[in-house]
Formats: sequence, structure tokens, C-alpha cells
Amino acid sequence: MDTLLKGQIQAKIDQKTKPLGSLGMLERLAVQISGIQQTLTPALNNPQILVFAGSHGIANSGVSAYPPAVTAQMVLNFLQGGAAINVLTRQAGMALQVVDAGVDFDFGAAKGLVNMKVRRGTRNFLEEPAMTTQECSLCIERARTLVQQVAGTGCNVIGFGEMGIGNTSAASVMMSKRLQRPLADCVGMGTGLSDVQLAHKLAILEQAMDRHAAVGNSPLEVLQTFGGYEMAMMAGAMVAAGERGMVILVDGFIATVAYLCAVGIAPEIADNAIFCHESEEKGHRILLQYLQAQPVLQLGMRLGEGTGCALAFPILRSAVAIINEMASFDSAGVNQKEI
Repeated sequence: MDTLLKGQIQAKIDQKTKPLGSLGMLERLAVQISGIQQTLTPALNNPQILVFAGSHGIANSGVSAYPPAVTAQMVLNFLQGGAAINVLTRQAGMALQVVDAGVDFDFGAAKGLVNMKVRRGTRNFLEEPAMTTQECSLCIERARTLVQQVAGTGCNVIGFGEMGIGNTSAASVMMSKRLQRPLADCVGMGTGLSDVQLAHKLAILEQAMDRHAAVGNSPLEVLQTFGGYEMAMMAGAMVAAGERGMVILVDGFIATVAYLCAVGIAPEIADNAIFCHESEEKGHRILLQYLQAQPVLQLGMRLGEGTGCALAFPILRSAVAIINEMASFDSAGVNQKEI
């Protein structure tokens, strides 16, 4: 952000009728959003949440409490308006788009579904790379097209969510590889595993990491080897949104790992990212600390779907309202602090 503009934004916040810093995170969000938009009068227009869905080959190795078929079943639930993200986006006044990045199911001409399917599910990375180089590139290209379409509606803020049984396993391995952290630090309960199931998950993922020990930790290598189509597409969409000067709302663990890849590809998008909540998934707190990110909410959630984005968005609206509508000491005729 331009130093002069940043000073002007901060001065405008500081002149509001309140003690300095007394609105805490609302003030920080107001400064960040104003900086992203390069204005003293920010606006959040036509907000949308994109939920990317994809099936994972690793799910066939028993790493999730739910069967792989649940990915497609939940996509249908999204389209019928019955999932948590449907309820929360309606409440927050946000549009919702569900994107088939690579679900192992034929949805036909399902109403409301954005069909960007690359393949019917990734390969099992316990045995081989999850996707080819070409498939990973295609995800990023299609994501760029999608963000262009979304921006064409006047949208300047996008929330990112996902659905994919097995994607906490993919995200855990990707985090471990990208950060060079022990896998045990990154693997959590996912969809609600028992201790025995968690031990099995960790053992399977350790085997997978051993198989791909020669793979580097660059964003594209990690996405291609371990990621899901929904994660690669989400990372590409984050890069495209950042390039367009949009506000990027990052959901929980899986979305943050996708962001970790996106910011590795395009470091400049870091200024645009707002981390909406801290997930209960084990690795998320470590990941947020690594990114020096302060999440807006901490509600003990671990659902995904972009639900944290929908819950945090009204707080962003409040931050924008504060900078635009709250009186200054001068305009209100209120004396400022004397000492």
C-alpha cells in the first residue's frame, strides 16, 4: 500500500469519535480494505462465495470418516439450498456459486452448478501423483476465467470454500511439504475420526510422503502431487482475484492451504487476504501463525464450505461502515483527548 495513502486512511480512522484503537479489529479491517481498494471510501460490492468441489483418490485409502460418495451428495445438497453454507450466505446477503472442479459423479445439466470439471476425481497420491502437470495448469486457467466472470458482475469481494472428502489429508501433506514441518503437526481429526482412525490416516499419509520424497516444495509441484482439483482451482482463483484488486476471504484449513500455494505463486496477493476464522483442525493454528495472520473469528468450527467467510462478512461490512459513516471529532463537535 502507498505510504501516503496508508497514513491518510489511518488518520481518518483515528479522527473518528472514539479513543484511539478502541474498535480493535474493525479498525484494522477498515484500513486493510481501504488499502486494497486504494480509497478513503471503501465499498463491498456484490459479494460472492465460490465453493469448489472435487473428489480425492486418497479417500479410497480410508483416511476419512465419510465415504467418497459424500462429495457428490453434498454438492447436490448445496444445489438444493440445504447446506450450512446456503443458510449462512442467505443470512449474510452473499451470492453463492458451486463449482464442479473434479467430482467423481455425472451431474448432467444440474441447475446452478458451474461445470469446470477437469476429471472425475484425482488419482490416489499414495500410489502416484494426484494430477498431471497439464491438469494442474488447466485448473488455474479455468479459475482465472471464472474470476473474470465474477468480476464482470461488479463483485469486488470473493469468499473461498470447498467440498471434497479426503481433502484434509491432501491439505495436511501439502502443508507439511510446503512448510517443511513434521506431518504429525499438520494432520488432524478431519471429518471426526476416532483415535484409531487418526493413527491410520497418519500412517497412510507418511507412506505417501515417503513415496514422493523427491518432490520439491514449490506451490505447483505440491498442488500437482498431493492436491485436489478443487484446491488447485481455488489457488488459481485467489491469484486471479488478487490481480484484480479484489478482497480475498479465506475460510478454514483447506482454503488456507490453497492460499499458501496461491501466495507462493503470487506473493503480492497477501495484502488482499482476510482470514475469516481459526479452524479446529490441528494444523490451521500453526499455519495461521506461520502466515502471521489474525483470523476474524474463532468459533470452534471445522466444516469448510466457506462457512467462515459467510460468518465473517457482516463484520467486514461493519468495518466499512465505520470508516464511511462514523462522525469525526470535528464534524460532531466532540473534544478530543487532552493528554
